[in-house]
Amino acid sequence: MKGIFNIRIRRIGMLLLLSSSVFSFSCSRVDKEAILYQEIISDLKGNILPFWEKYSVDPRGGFYGALAFDGTPIENADKGCVLNARILWTFSSAYRILGDSLFLNLSNRAQRYFIDHFIDKEEGGVYWTLNADGMAKDTDKQTYGIAYAIYGLSEHYRATQNKESLDQAIGLYRCLEDHAFDPEYGGYIESFTRDWQKPERYGYDGAGVAVKTMNTHIHVLEAYTNLYRVWKDEGLHRQLKALTEVLISRIYNPRTHHLMLFFNREWQSLEDIDSYGHDIETSWLLTETAEVMGDAELKSRTKMIAIDLVDAQMKEAMNTDGSLIYERNGNHFRRDLQWWCQAESVNGLLNAWRISGDRKYLEAAVHTWNWIKDNMIDRKYGEWYSSVSEDGKADVHGLKASMWRCPYHNSRMGLSMINVVDKK
Repeated sequence: MKGIFNIRIRRIGMLLLLSSSVFSFSCSRVDKEAILYQEIISDLKGNILPFWEKYSVDPRGGFYGALAFDGTPIENADKGCVLNARILWTFSSAYRILGDSLFLNLSNRAQRYFIDHFIDKEEGGVYWTLNADGMAKDTDKQTYGIAYAIYGLSEHYRATQNKESLDQAIGLYRCLEDHAFDPEYGGYIESFTRDWQKPERYGYDGAGVAVKTMNTHIHVLEAYTNLYRVWKDEGLHRQLKALTEVLISRIYNPRTHHLMLFFNREWQSLEDIDSYGHDIETSWLLTETAEVMGDAELKSRTKMIAIDLVDAQMKEAMNTDGSLIYERNGNHFRRDLQWWCQAESVNGLLNAWRISGDRKYLEAAVHTWNWIKDNMIDRKYGEWYSSVSEDGKADVHGLKASMWRCPYHNSRMGLSMINVVDKK
């Protein structure tokens, strides 16, 4: 794999010899692509991944549940299943694409710890959190968390061919189908107690009344798509297509050009919220699913929706400097600039360029990346700041790892950049 990556680097290097030294919008498409590639991969390999390699490993086992702004571990922090599954995906994907044995060792460490500690051997599914010592703490079952477990384990199998990871991912898929899938109204129920009964409240955030949510469904889509790459099961194919239809017909609103967020079981929308980062993230997740499934009709439909979603975010949520604000909730706008929203903007814009050929999306991706480069990367302590305020002030004391702060969004941006170049 290292050889393949080195060939890619040499290819980009040759392109760079032809490009100008200034990254301006007068550059040719090849220049922009080459420089963007070089800068994003440089940040991935020289900043993001090294930060997690250096600071996240917990000598007691697995990975720390939280890291301070400078990488200092918060040793008593709970360990969340989402963070650990995302770490598993990140290092597995990094090894698959970049081929460094260090990433293999870290992905194997993440796989072993996740299987041994997070998976509920008696009731099935995944614990939501562990204590810092690895003992189960919050044993409720969140469909969202189980989806990430499938995503991480299937990527570990994809990278290593470790059949235990595939078997565990398939087992969790069947667990969701047995307990969370709604055969009457479609889609997946949000939350359960440890033994799969109705919980006291639904979800891991919000008011706790939404039986189904957008966020969970897009990440079940992501997980099932990755599992289907390595396990061409007819039942999985059927459920993946049905899930795509749910996203298109129930969650995507063609009138507003956004996704709706919270629903009751019958898919009645409960709140008036636009989540701009999720919208642009979903734009490329939908086309990825259609491509992995090899469904020509679905490719055509998802391409149109993807462009529609990207155009809406560019028009309504993207600042003139290329940054993406967080959300609209009724008449209130959250204008803070979250790290993950910026990473998904680059992903969504590059995908829109790839599927449409329209250079405006490449130029927008360059614009967003330049904002990230100038405002989001923490050049003192490493990684990215978690957020930047509306007036441009970075949160210099925000956690670099937590239940939700992880290496997954911005590392995936870099790893996806390699795939975009390879497909052009």
